[in-house]
Amino acid sequence: MKKEKNSVAFSTFMQNADSPQPFEEDESEPLESAPSSLRQIVETGSITVEKNGHFIHCLTVIGQIEGHYILPPQNKTTKYEHVIPQLVAIEESDEIEGLILILNTVGGDIEAGLAIAELISGMETPTVSLVLGGGHSIGVPLAVSAKRSFIVPSATMTVHPVRMNGLVLGVPQTFSYFQKMQERIVDFVVKNSKMSPERFRDFMLATGELATDVGTVLDGPAAVECGMIDCLGGLSDALNCLYKMISDAKSEKSEKEDIS
Repeated sequence: MKKEKNSVAFSTFMQNADSPQPFEEDESEPLESAPSSLRQIVETGSITVEKNGHFIHCLTVIGQIEGHYILPPQNKTTKYEHVIPQLVAIEESDEIEGLILILNTVGGDIEAGLAIAELISGMETPTVSLVLGGGHSIGVPLAVSAKRSFIVPSATMTVHPVRMNGLVLGVPQTFSYFQKMQERIVDFVVKNSKMSPERFRDFMLATGELATDVGTVLDGPAAVECGMIDCLGGLSDALNCLYKMISDAKSEKSEKEDIS
């Protein structure tokens, strides 16, 4: 019954999407009366869809990743307090079988980004990431956190040392804190990709790439060549990979049940 309701809701959303007039929140058509799929997009930037009996969740990470401090309203942000409950719900859901993570982010709060990345990497649910536009700064750990990662040829990823905003004390403890946080990022990326720690540090500390900064900008092909991202491809490639992972997971589960 739940699957039928979700399918109907998504069909209704697609019909509304074809309409020449976009949905607007006003007194005559409040957000609460919109289809659940449309409300999901407006409120969280995500949606759950069904195809051939498989339910997958699409989660977007766009703009700046907002952490413990609220950013100005003109900033396009991804709020980690919205993302974390979704990931828990996906992992515990009996209906959702896969997650596709779509990134176009400039980076943001390091602690929030790493928290999200750690949750994704620890999921048993099949996960695929796709970098569109950019996966910069803390977006790099997010991109590699999925079990399989994709990037379009035109996308770029910026690797640079940890930066801090606000008051920074010029004491040895501050430098030590920076180093430890940087090593956390290095360890996570190396663990979840095919890169060596030495090469990632070289990218991070390069001085001849950026005019006024330290770091490296990688385009899609370069990100795949160095082992940071698994595959070069677009949305259809990422979705086909996710559906295959779901099928393989089901086959493996059936084999274990037959043996037991």
